Amino acid sequence: MSEQRVAERGFYGEFGGSFIPEDLQKVLGRLDEAFERYKDDPEFQEEFRYYLKEYVGRENPLTFAQNLTQKLGGAKIYLKREDLNHTGAHKINNVIGQILLAKRMGATRIIAETGAGQHGVATATACAMFDIPCTIYMGKVDTERQALNVFRMELLGAKVVAVESGQGRLKDAVDAALGDLVDNFQDTFYLLGSAVGPHPYPTIVKHFQAVISEESKRQILEKEGKLPTAVVACVGGGSNAIGAFAHYIDEPTVRLVGAEPKEAPTMAEGVPAVIHGFKCLTILDENGEPKPTYSIAAGLDYPGVGPEHSYLKTSGRAEYVTVTGDEALEAFQVLSKTEGIIPALESSHAVAHAIKLATTLSKDDIIIVNLSGRGDKDVNQVFDMLNK
Repeated sequence: MSEQRVAERGFYGEFGGSFIPEDLQKVLGRLDEAFERYKDDPEFQEEFRYYLKEYVGRENPLTFAQNLTQKLGGAKIYLKREDLNHTGAHKINNVIGQILLAKRMGATRIIAETGAGQHGVATATACAMFDIPCTIYMGKVDTERQALNVFRMELLGAKVVAVESGQGRLKDAVDAALGDLVDNFQDTFYLLGSAVGPHPYPTIVKHFQAVISEESKRQILEKEGKLPTAVVACVGGGSNAIGAFAHYIDEPTVRLVGAEPKEAPTMAEGVPAVIHGFKCLTILDENGEPKPTYSIAAGLDYPGVGPEHSYLKTSGRAEYVTVTGDEALEAFQVLSKTEGIIPALESSHAVAHAIKLATTLSKDDIIIVNLSGRGDKDVNQVFDMLNK
């Protein structure tokens, strides 16, 4: 069975699905119907592409990291510049697509979850532009780590709810948002930010984020006349990575490499389990419950991962590596000093692995790193870590 047919059924191999209460299933059934109706509709596509160009600022560059490449002496490193999008990360791509769906479905209220705050900022931004009220759920710990993004969301008119239950992190924010949707599904659209959750969310998020690899594939062929040796992206829930991989999945010569935090090693240590209404590789504790995780990058701090990533790992199509917080922190500084580009701590995990990988490859090889976001949001945190 082709991957496309598997995706349409809501499963990628054994992963994915929709393990949720019947009432919520009906809500997501309507979302699935609307997505299938509009995703290829010429008018919808024209509006989506208009906002990507005129509001988000796409297409963004594929930048040759010349100084870093020369410093390492190995493969050429290119950076896909999602950090140059309006709001500073890849999250806005999916937000624009979903909010256009919400409009067509008649929603009068938007809710979202956020970890590092970038999805929350993107959602609040789009809601301000489309004049739709929104509520953003964010773990209390993350609101403290990313206080600047909380202020941004509130400045944009969003109501930010600090979730104190559990660890007060991303998992708990998702729990709270799903609870809100169950209570208010008549008028509320849940704008899920990562490639996780019950069907059809992983399919929807991939569809709107695939613009990343659509562009990078065309750009690298124009610049180098060949496909990259490898595409590297950080992985938490997996939205930027699945977008960066999408148009290369059927190109077997291209290595797909996901970099996850060693402190939240979902791919390295996870087992198949159901979390937040879908089946994926999940880190479990001795009681079979999702295990508490921690990463210096709040956006990667999740005990599960997108179902398609789980499938790409177990099928062998993609490889996933762990990167320590110290390695990511070093990469954060290296890219800043060699290229004048301050990356998000999330993206720094991908940069860290690309630095390792480049030295093992020849000068004829090419690595594309998805620079999923800029590091403005992290500079205070990094300052504190470097000055302990």
